[in-house]
Amino acid sequence: MAQVLSKIPVFKDDNLLVGLGKADDAAVYRANENLCIVQTLDFFTPIVDDPYTFGQIAATNALSDVYAMGGKPVLALNIVAFPSCLSPEILSDILRGGADKVKEAKAVLAGGHSIEDEEPKYGMSVMGFVDCDKILTNSGAKPGDLIILSKPLGSGIINTALKGDMADGKSYISAVEVMTRLNDTASEAAVKMNANACTDITGFGLFGHAVEMAENSDVTITFKMNCIPVIHGAMDYASMGLIPGGAYKNRSFYTSNIKDNGYFEQAIADICFDPQTSGGLMMSVPKDNATILGQYPELVVIGEVSENKGYRIELL
Repeated sequence: MAQVLSKIPVFKDDNLLVGLGKADDAAVYRANENLCIVQTLDFFTPIVDDPYTFGQIAATNALSDVYAMGGKPVLALNIVAFPSCLSPEILSDILRGGADKVKEAKAVLAGGHSIEDEEPKYGMSVMGFVDCDKILTNSGAKPGDLIILSKPLGSGIINTALKGDMADGKSYISAVEVMTRLNDTASEAAVKMNANACTDITGFGLFGHAVEMAENSDVTITFKMNCIPVIHGAMDYASMGLIPGGAYKNRSFYTSNIKDNGYFEQAIADICFDPQTSGGLMMSVPKDNATILGQYPELVVIGEVSENKGYRIELL
């Protein structure tokens, strides 16, 4: 994949403020002196059986990229692949779930595009606005910052347990609540606290996205492992070895950047490598600006930033 991506031409434009350079969550283009456009696209195959819930999760996931840049979603377009052998009612429920999340985000759904395919796929292209002087990127974390997370981890592990018919009802409900929760208030908090860096936690897991932020900022991020929030049931399932393949790939790719002091259960490390669907925002916030955290109970301090110690991530 890297070889393929390396052959894509890099477009240069003075108004393209965020592009391919540092694997940010969305592109940002300057519309005028003060207003910037945030543009993103995301879609995937079903991860739950209920069509309406799948639509909600996919839409929440796509909207999250705009929130991760400090923006507000404005316009969304559906992206649909659907097999002719399935009932149109299933597609209707998927689209209804997505539309309800766009409505909750106070954005507008204006159509989309569909194709026939053997496997259902759904997502959205989302456009949003952000003040040009308030753009959040995954670069810029500074020594002394606090690392804050807005959602608990473990959705990939619970989805793996669900596929094996081993997840209980409470775990499923907890995971769905996390995956369908918008990152709007978390984004609002990041902007209010003048976050130096921000990203949403998705396919690379907490550690993968943290390595990206640390590399782009030339710092070391230290995680306090006993502070990391986890979805109900995820620790038990991780301890049973119900780990998705993506977590092993993340571990293989990012371990060389991590100093592991080993003072914690292996299951929590597996959860931190776990690929997340519609995960929370991870933000790097100046410590003096974090006094408003009490207004946002979903935000949890999970670590801090220091000068580059020769490795990107440290686990305590």
